[in-house]
Amino acid sequence: MRVVILLLASVLLLFAGHKGAQADYIGGTRADIPADISGEIQVSDQVYFIFVSKQTRVQIPYERINLIEYGQKVDRRYLEAVVISPLFMLSKKRQHFLTIGFQDDDGHQQALVFKVSKKDIRLTLVALEAHTGQEVRFQDEEARIAGKG
Repeated sequence: MRVVILLLASVLLLFAGHKGAQADYIGGTRADIPADISGEIQVSDQVYFIFVSKQTRVQIPYERINLIEYGQKVDRRYLEAVVISPLFMLSKKRQHFLTIGFQDDDGHQQALVFKVSKKDIRLTLVALEAHTGQEVRFQDEEARIAGKG
């Protein structure tokens, strides 16, 4: 228990003065959230995971989060760009995807998928683990290295 408290305190100190992680909401199971919007993930709140954009504000109690998944899978738009111009293959830019699974107020399983800024992903993953008690699931070994390194 002490380790969890120390970890949480460390994460909160790291986030002090840091408003949130830049993120794009890619999509998910909630029809009330428009897809493909840019905003900010805030994990400094003690009770809620928060996503804020100009269009919406989503709050999920940490206690309801039952899945945190991280990966770097290439999206279909990137694949289409490669077909149009093979020069896109020279780009080494990696995408960082975060999936949050949770139960809504009615007990239904929901999921939200975000593309998170490279500079913010590690801190976001550590904070989510500390707040929820859930371990991050990595899509593959490459994602594990990127998310922990």
